[in-house]
Amino acid sequence: MEYTTLGRTGLRVSRLCLGTMNFGPLTPEADSYAIMDKALELGINFFDTANVYGWKQYEGYTEQIIGRWLAQGGRRREQIVLATKVYHAMGDSPNERWLSAYNIRQSCEGSLRRLQTDHIDLYQMHHVDRKTPWEEIWQAMEVLVQQGKIIYVGSSNFAGLHIAQAQSAAANRHFLGLVSEQSLYNLRTRTIELEVIPACRTYGLGLIPYSPLAGGLLGGALQKATEGRRSNERAQQQVEKHRPQLEAYEGLCGELGEKPADVALAWMLHNPVVTSPIIGPRTMEQLTGSLRALEIKLSSETLTRLNEIWPGPGGEAPEAYAW
Repeated sequence: MEYTTLGRTGLRVSRLCLGTMNFGPLTPEADSYAIMDKALELGINFFDTANVYGWKQYEGYTEQIIGRWLAQGGRRREQIVLATKVYHAMGDSPNERWLSAYNIRQSCEGSLRRLQTDHIDLYQMHHVDRKTPWEEIWQAMEVLVQQGKIIYVGSSNFAGLHIAQAQSAAANRHFLGLVSEQSLYNLRTRTIELEVIPACRTYGLGLIPYSPLAGGLLGGALQKATEGRRSNERAQQQVEKHRPQLEAYEGLCGELGEKPADVALAWMLHNPVVTSPIIGPRTMEQLTGSLRALEIKLSSETLTRLNEIWPGPGGEAPEAYAW
């Protein structure tokens, strides 16, 4: 396994991050345990979850599964960098959601209880809250750091403007501020190249891309269709919409002798701003198969061809749309 620092911090995390969103809804608890044990065995030490994962209203079901796994001991907790999130509703009260100091404190206590741990390594804001002032947010986060309940703070689904606002407010308080941003990013969806990636580079945030395979579209979707595997209607619509690109992409992967999913991950890993793409395996096979991406080195010619197949926004703002 390869490791890198999380943004400008000294914290070392694996180049692949284990996403746990499938634990509970799609992956049974026992299988989830096995996947987490195998991830540790493979050297993956970065685990990501959220208080709303599990999709059982207000229960934090996925966090509970991780907590029961951690409770088995064997130095599991000491070996991982544990990340979770706050923002979405975790109760019927109007104050049990968003990023008020009230909810940040309450949500943190709930996550600690479900995860059966005394601290969260990376506490991420799941979305920007435009109604809560940064002074209130950072004061709440500072208290949690002082109490030893969280170590680092990250963001998710922030625009470049929000990162700049957050860091400016943190600097005024002499606080570390954000150390990471978790964004939707893959070969098909490259909007964050305009402003989020430049903001991450400028402020020293590690980028943690989610959905690196575009919901399976970049994982060999044409081959799966040929093999007759069942897919939902929405997925099939996406395949048909992008069929010319997928044919070119999977053809290129065939020339390289690599699986499409591995090439998609390798493309992300070549970007120095990217810390760890989130892989969300439903099965053990999907987990172990992802490791090949760490060994693939894409040539400049291959990168050019990938950009031709899946063009981004044209670079960073403003040059992407102006002179």
